[in-house]
Amino acid sequence: MAAMAPGGGGGGSGVNPFLSDSDEDDDEVAATEDRRAGLRLGAGVGLDPGSAGSLSPQDPMGLGGSSSARPGLPAEASAAPAAPGAGGETPARLSIDAIAAQLLRDQYLLTALELHTELLESGRELPRLRDYFSNPGNFERQSGTPPGMGAPGIPGSSVAGGAGGREPSTTSGGGQLNRAGSISTLDSLDFARYSDDGNRETDERVAEHEVPLQERKNYKSSPEIQEPIKPLEKRALNFLVNEFLLKNNYKLTSITFSDENDDQDFELWDDVGLNIPKPPDLLQLYRDFGNHQVTGKDLVDVASGVDEDELEALTPILGNNVPPTLDTPLPIENSLLVQKLEDKISLLNNEKWSLMEQIRRLESEMDILKSEHFATPAVGDSVQPSLVWSSQKDSEDSRQSPVVNSSDQEKNKDVHLEKPDGADSFIPKENSSDSFPMKEREELPPSSVSSKTTLHFDQPNRKLSPAFHQALLSFCRMSADSRLGSEVSRIADSEKSVMLMLGRCLPHIVPNVLLAKREELIPLILCTACLHPEPKERDQLLHILFNLIKRPDDEQRQMILTGCVAFARHVGPTRVEAELLPQCWEQINHKYPERRLLVAESCGALAPYLPKEIRSSLVLSMLQQMLMEDKADLVREAVIKSLGIIMGYIDDPDKYQQGFELLLSALGDPSERVVSATHQVFLPAYAAWTTELGNLQSHLIPTLLNKIEKLLREGEHGLDEHKLHMYLSALQSLIPSLFALVLQNAPFSSKAKLHGEVPHIEVTRFPRPMSALQDVSTIIGSREQLAVLLQLYDYQLEHEGTTGWESLLWVVNQLLPQLIEIVGKINVTSTACVHEFSRFFWRLCRTFGKIFTNTKVKPQFQEILRLSEENIDSSAGNGVLTKATVPIYATGVLTCYIQEEDRKLLVGFLEDVMTLLSLSHAPLDSLKASFVELGANPAYHELLLTVLWYGVVHTSALVRCTAARMFELLVKGVNETLVAQRVVPALITLSSDPEISVRIATIPAFGTIMETVIQRELLERVKMQLASFLEDPQYQDQHSLHTEVIRTFGRVGPNAEPRFRDEFVIPHLHKLALVNNLQIVDSKRLDIATHLFEAFSALSCCFISEDLMVNHFLPGLRCLRTDMEHLSPEHEVILSSMIKECEQKVENKTVQEPPGSMSIAASLVSEDTKTKFLNKMGQLTTSGAMLANVFQRKK
Repeated sequence: MAAMAPGGGGGGSGVNPFLSDSDEDDDEVAATEDRRAGLRLGAGVGLDPGSAGSLSPQDPMGLGGSSSARPGLPAEASAAPAAPGAGGETPARLSIDAIAAQLLRDQYLLTALELHTELLESGRELPRLRDYFSNPGNFERQSGTPPGMGAPGIPGSSVAGGAGGREPSTTSGGGQLNRAGSISTLDSLDFARYSDDGNRETDERVAEHEVPLQERKNYKSSPEIQEPIKPLEKRALNFLVNEFLLKNNYKLTSITFSDENDDQDFELWDDVGLNIPKPPDLLQLYRDFGNHQVTGKDLVDVASGVDEDELEALTPILGNNVPPTLDTPLPIENSLLVQKLEDKISLLNNEKWSLMEQIRRLESEMDILKSEHFATPAVGDSVQPSLVWSSQKDSEDSRQSPVVNSSDQEKNKDVHLEKPDGADSFIPKENSSDSFPMKEREELPPSSVSSKTTLHFDQPNRKLSPAFHQALLSFCRMSADSRLGSEVSRIADSEKSVMLMLGRCLPHIVPNVLLAKREELIPLILCTACLHPEPKERDQLLHILFNLIKRPDDEQRQMILTGCVAFARHVGPTRVEAELLPQCWEQINHKYPERRLLVAESCGALAPYLPKEIRSSLVLSMLQQMLMEDKADLVREAVIKSLGIIMGYIDDPDKYQQGFELLLSALGDPSERVVSATHQVFLPAYAAWTTELGNLQSHLIPTLLNKIEKLLREGEHGLDEHKLHMYLSALQSLIPSLFALVLQNAPFSSKAKLHGEVPHIEVTRFPRPMSALQDVSTIIGSREQLAVLLQLYDYQLEHEGTTGWESLLWVVNQLLPQLIEIVGKINVTSTACVHEFSRFFWRLCRTFGKIFTNTKVKPQFQEILRLSEENIDSSAGNGVLTKATVPIYATGVLTCYIQEEDRKLLVGFLEDVMTLLSLSHAPLDSLKASFVELGANPAYHELLLTVLWYGVVHTSALVRCTAARMFELLVKGVNETLVAQRVVPALITLSSDPEISVRIATIPAFGTIMETVIQRELLERVKMQLASFLEDPQYQDQHSLHTEVIRTFGRVGPNAEPRFRDEFVIPHLHKLALVNNLQIVDSKRLDIATHLFEAFSALSCCFISEDLMVNHFLPGLRCLRTDMEHLSPEHEVILSSMIKECEQKVENKTVQEPPGSMSIAASLVSEDTKTKFLNKMGQLTTSGAMLANVFQRKK
């Protein structure tokens, strides 16, 4: 700072403005006048621009009146500036604001910071410095002009010995003086002032102005003393270290380092929180370190400057000992001082050239306005032009707001000038040229001055001079030198000016707005991007739009998309392709899924506004890449929806096959969200395009059917039910499109005119669509048009037939036969497959209508099934009845309509199937599948009970036995009222049937009732019936009855009511085990023992009381072990382990220990026993269902 202060004269009469405590504001006018006089002197004597004699009054050598001349310069030139001080006059004082502006303009940032700190300490804060150092945008791009380096083309700007940023100067001693530029001194910047999201963070370190200046200088200049690392510095270094480790294959170290810093994202530099670009890597920083060495103790910290007393002490030495050239060796201090003075000379030369250029420009503008003023006489009193422009020059020199000053001059002189279009022409170009390119500055057209309305200002009736007025107005503290001040001082007066201003300001505004409120900037960004004339600025604004929010939520994304669509509507397809699509492409692999989601949604939203070639090429490829590679379900879901939109706008037939492959990929996606979006959006849109191409019946549907047939052929030993569901669900979603095609290609389509009263469509006419795109009325165009077509459709089917109706004939003659053939090939025991095909036929029949179902679908099924008693002995007929054709026809076709005749038809079909299967001794799987599918819907419970009652009263014992077994399937879904009123009476009737096989068939149904019903009365009735089976002497020798009872007990025991299990099931199993010990026939004895083993194994996982364990469970196991010792030794080992474990439990309970506790030894024995038991269980080939029930928990 001392180096910048004017030195005193030889007699000590010089005044240092930095050391004076007087009020600078009182002397600003005098300082301005002296500067003006200095300019006139410099301009009048005609000094050479490059000479040292053209110094301004700011030169410390000139103001101080030093007798020593600069080496290598003429004595006259060096002594000339000292003339004003030689006469004993007090040199003019500069305002602190002017000094600060000069420091900032020449990028002496550290010096400016020191000045700012000292002013803060003295309580005289300068707004210019405060605003500059509080704006992080001033330090984001470190490309300022180094001190001493003038603008290109200005003489004297290349003087050697500049400050940081230049090549190191070679001193006379041959060594290098490496000096770092002030703008790269990180400790002068407060990076923690603004966080990434715009929130101001609290810096915990002590403010610099709280530390004494000299102490701070010593602290920073000493390499041995370092400040504690700051959080943001640590995060930045962590990022660079991790980057270095990865580049040099220290991957494990990098992983460990990342784990130790888990609060930081090492993949994103923005996560560090610094508002500066990413620095070079560690290797480059290390190699560049030699250019930024820390000065030794014998060197002066040039960033802070030399002290004034040092300057005064060194000046005589410099004047007496410096040779004429720089090649002679000098002490380091002298060489530093020489460089400092050369910097000052260069700086002053630059300032002189700047002021001379400003004078030239003002004179030219004055000439223009003079001519226009005389061409357009003013309304007020005339005034001499020279006086007006003299006042204008004063306003320029005092660096106040030119707009206010010029208007004030008009007040003073009662002159009314018309407002020009380019108001910025009154602004000194120096103010705007520092911050903005010349092409962005609006120039004043010569012919535009008289194009605006004349402005009239009230003039004071005073006789004050313009200079007095100007000096008076100088006390209005305004700043037009900073970037923001320059923007504020020139008001945009045209649409182009507004756009240019917004383009300059928005990049500075956005980082300082809270993340949660940044969507409020979207309209401003979009309007500017639409109307801005510069493509580069538009690209920057759109980049800001897509990066506005780090992780935009749904509402924020919708707002951005709305803006993108508005932008696209405004600018047209060419600019959308050139400006918006690149922004999407850049973020296609962004780290955050919310950003990729925005890209996927943008592709669909912008599809209507893109050139058609781009839709089918670039956009389609982008979406395909994201569908195949993106791991986020939400992103792929958005991709599918956008693909659907693209399919609605694409018109390139060559892309049909690519669309089909994308459809198959989407249908096979592991995410339910993606598959659902495919059925709702992508598939209907693709089907509409396929219909236009004529490929729906010729390619799309046949291809899916062929894939299903291939699956069934390859899946004889294991069908891929997931793929079957995928293809069949796609076919189901295509039914509305197929029906719309049939209607649109019908013979009556040309007659479908909307006139008169429109017929009504029943609400239940069509199945509920998954989305609006699957609604037939949407596909046709309107509900009214569909109503007319449906009326003609029903009339055509009922009265005129299908002759010439190619699209419908394809459905009848090709689609239905192929589907019925496929149905006959699926496994009837696969509940999922039966359900899928059942729903498909149901939707098909409901969509095509009742007349179509009765006249086209049912006859084809009936022809294949051929239900008649003549086919009882026919193997072909019986084979069809055992396939999945029966349940699919019953549940998919016969249930489409629920009127009385339809219900009778269904009941009759099920009765016939039950009768035919029973009489032919065929498997009942197809009938069971029908009951399971229909039983899932409570609306069909009464109907199924009607069918079973038909079997209960049938004359054939085989049919009655089948009916008894069907009750077991029906009980689980029927409510207890129906069980009590319809099921139990029927079962009790069958339990007294003359045929023993019918009675035995009722036992599983009774057991299921015990498992599912909670009514005490019902349970008692069932318990009594089962007790009669076990205790009635007539059943003592009924081996099959005992086997069925034991199997039922093992199945329902673990899930039955505990009281029923403890009082009935376990005691009767014990009795059956005792009886079995007396069985003579080994085969029957082994059969009973095997079923008993499975039942005891299932019950062993239940809670059994001590009394029950001692009295029934353990004795039953011992009896069973007796049977297994002779018949199945491998079972006997497991039984021994079970008995040992149960005995251990009983012993542990008898020991006086707290409830629930076990000794360590006992627990170890128990675990060992359990392990042996499970190992042995794995070696046996017992019933899978029984083993599954072993580990079931009680429901």
